[in-house]
Amino acid sequence: MSAISTALDQRAAPLVLVVDDDVFMRLQLRRAMEQEGYQVVEATNGEQGLEDYKRLQPDIVLLDAVMPVMDGFTFCAKLQSLSSGDPSGDRTPVLMITGLEDEESVAQAFAAGATDYVTKPIHWAVLRQRVKRLIQQSQLYRQLESANQVLQRLASIDGLTQLANRRCFDEHLYQEWQRLTREQAPLSLILCDIDCFKHYNDTYGHQVGDDCLHQIAKTISSCVKRPADLAARYGGEEFALVLPNTESRGGVKVAQNIQFKVKALQLPHKSSQVGDYVTLSLGIATMIPQVDSNPSTLVTAADKALYQAKAAGRNQYCIYQPH
Repeated sequence: MSAISTALDQRAAPLVLVVDDDVFMRLQLRRAMEQEGYQVVEATNGEQGLEDYKRLQPDIVLLDAVMPVMDGFTFCAKLQSLSSGDPSGDRTPVLMITGLEDEESVAQAFAAGATDYVTKPIHWAVLRQRVKRLIQQSQLYRQLESANQVLQRLASIDGLTQLANRRCFDEHLYQEWQRLTREQAPLSLILCDIDCFKHYNDTYGHQVGDDCLHQIAKTISSCVKRPADLAARYGGEEFALVLPNTESRGGVKVAQNIQFKVKALQLPHKSSQVGDYVTLSLGIATMIPQVDSNPSTLVTAADKALYQAKAAGRNQYCIYQPH
């Protein structure tokens, strides 16, 4: 089995990518790193090293400065370019190992993106400690980034329904309003309300009511297909769907699909003033955002359409018609 396939299959131990054109130096580095319990992959120049890096995502790179094909400074610069396009903000440390000791070379290494710098001949105890420290720092950074992502997700999700919460809805609607103002493309909003939900809670209890909300939320979410679309809990028993680049007839199709799927659930509601099962009323509004207006205009329009649907007997949708 090759070193690369081994590294791919087993990532319990940190993976070290050694990039050096000197066979003897690569052998020394491999032995030193393997003695510390690390896995090692070797590359003979910067170009091969970049390919290995993209394929394997190592925990640290040990890099020679002077190499044929692509030197270490160019490697660092290209690695920085790759990382800047990574939304996760990759922080893989690069430890440059070279015989160059002049101040200009050291400055060039850090300017190119090297994390640390060790000169030859190598002081092996120092190298081991620096590699250990850099890997630990990188792992800690990634753990913090992961924790932050979880916290950000929790801050934008409604705990009961697992849909986007009101804060996330407001932010997403604003962003899409701004984008579609520039593009002069339509933005549709659907507001949904569970009919006679207070009576539902009074009849079946709040625990069953929460289960009803969860099932309705799951059904609404299943009707959202595109990445830019958003289903959110707007408040209480009210839900909202943001549908960018969607004309009125597209909003109607989504509303009809929601009604069809909610009807198929056949959730009993003996206290409903509409029928024997849980139903929804929906308000649909569509606008092409303008510079001199704001998203609240669209929300107000959808809310008016929702009110019309309720006033007309519930269990239906209405489309906002500007006067």
